[in-house]
Amino acid sequence: MSQTLSPDPVSDSVATPFAARARALTRVHGRGEAAVHALRGVDLELPRGRFTAIMGPSGSGKSTLMHCLAGLDQATSGNVEITGTDLSGLDDDALTRFRREQIGFVFQSFNLLPMLTAEQNILLPFDLAGRRLTKADRTRLSEIVEVLGIADRLRHLPSELSGGQQQRVAIARALVTSPALLFADEPTGNLDSEASAEVLDFLRRSVREFSQTVVMVTHELDAAAYADDVVVLHDGRVTTQLRRPSAEQLAAAVRGGAR
Repeated sequence: MSQTLSPDPVSDSVATPFAARARALTRVHGRGEAAVHALRGVDLELPRGRFTAIMGPSGSGKSTLMHCLAGLDQATSGNVEITGTDLSGLDDDALTRFRREQIGFVFQSFNLLPMLTAEQNILLPFDLAGRRLTKADRTRLSEIVEVLGIADRLRHLPSELSGGQQQRVAIARALVTSPALLFADEPTGNLDSEASAEVLDFLRRSVREFSQTVVMVTHELDAAAYADDVVVLHDGRVTTQLRRPSAEQLAAAVRGGAR
C-alpha cells in the first residue's frame, strides 16, 4: 500500500523561498600555472520543495558545486546560503553541526557500516549527535522504511541486502532527521536499471509527498528526467537551466547546444 509522508517541519518553518543559493562562487584547486578553475563565478538559486539535477560533462564542476553547496568543500571566493544561513559565517564546529542538523547526504557508494544492521545504520545520525529518539522520530522512521519497502530488512546487515536495498537504507538514513536539503551524488551509479528506477522514484516521491528538497548530481539523462529542474554546467559555469525539460532538451544542453 502506498503511504504519504508527513510534511517536513524544518523546511516548513523556513521563510526563504530557496533552499540553497550561491553567489559569485569560485573554486580553484592549486596555484599558478597548475591552477584548475573548477567553478567560475556561479550564481544559482535552488527553490525549496523541488527536485533539481545538476549535470555536465566530466570536469564541468558539477560535483565541486554540490560539495560547496553542501558545505563539504570551501569555496575560494563567493558565498553559499542554505535556508538563509551563510556558510562562510560558520566556524568548523558550527558548520559540522549545521550539516548534521540541516543536510542529508546520499552517495554512490552507500557508505553503510558493515557491522551495523540496516536500522542501526539509519539511526546512526541520532547516535552521532547524542540525540535520543522521540515518539515523532520513531513515527517518521516507520513511515520512511515502509515507503522505501525495507521495513522487513531492518535487522539485516548490509552484506545481506541487495545494492538497491542498501541505497534505500542510505536514503532512509539521510531523511530520518528531517533535513532541510538532501544532496545525492550519483545515487544510482552502482545500481542496475531496475534498482535505479526504484531509487529515483522514491527521491521523486519524497519531493512530491514529503515537501523534501533534493539536489542530485548525475551524468545520466534518464536519471535527470526525474527532476523538476536541471542545471547544466560546462567549464565551471552554469550554461543552462531547464524546467521540466524534454529528453531532447536535456541531451542538447549537456552537449552544449542550449544556451
